[in-house]
Amino acid sequence: MTSAEGQDRERLAEFLVRLRGEPGVSPAILKAVETVPRRLFLPSGIDNPFEDRTAPIACGETMPGALAAVRIAAALEPEAEQRILEVGTGSGYVTALLARIVGHVTTFERYRRLLKAASQRFRDIGIANVTPIFEDGRDGFASGSPYHRVVIHSAFPAPPKQFLDQLAPHGALICAIGPGDGEQMLVRLRKIGSRFERQDIGPVRYQAIAFGKADVL
Repeated sequence: MTSAEGQDRERLAEFLVRLRGEPGVSPAILKAVETVPRRLFLPSGIDNPFEDRTAPIACGETMPGALAAVRIAAALEPEAEQRILEVGTGSGYVTALLARIVGHVTTFERYRRLLKAASQRFRDIGIANVTPIFEDGRDGFASGSPYHRVVIHSAFPAPPKQFLDQLAPHGALICAIGPGDGEQMLVRLRKIGSRFERQDIGPVRYQAIAFGKADVL
């Protein structure tokens, strides 16, 4: 083991201790954090893989800090056998955390380069229950619905009906609601019968949902 690997192990142990005090972080999520090597999903030059700040990735995109990523996963309340729809694969780190817990994840990414890199990372760590799709995902994936959980790493001006319609009973959706050029609120919308209960998770700054595939990138 190199000194850098030893440092990462120490930082992981410290991060896991911190997570035990976070609300909603289940033993399954702790296990996922422990078994998904975050370093693999980060760009080079990051000293501490578990620092809580966004990191730049290819195609001008960013990935959330370690704590923010875990909080997103925890807010979804993932459980075994669930089917999850994700829009915005990015580096694939949140995807991998969820895939370690649930039955299957379908993930959409509009940048070919990001999707290809994330798919290789999934293979490298033995994750086989993810279906990556090269599309913008703006309409969801009705042919694969209903989903127990939906997570969209983008902002909408109002709750996106097309995704709410693809939720299973008692399913939940997480996305940001608000203007695409300012602060939004990350919300969880839970399907209760024919209505939806909203819970505000916290302020965020996400990009507005983007349309179209970026074939060049």
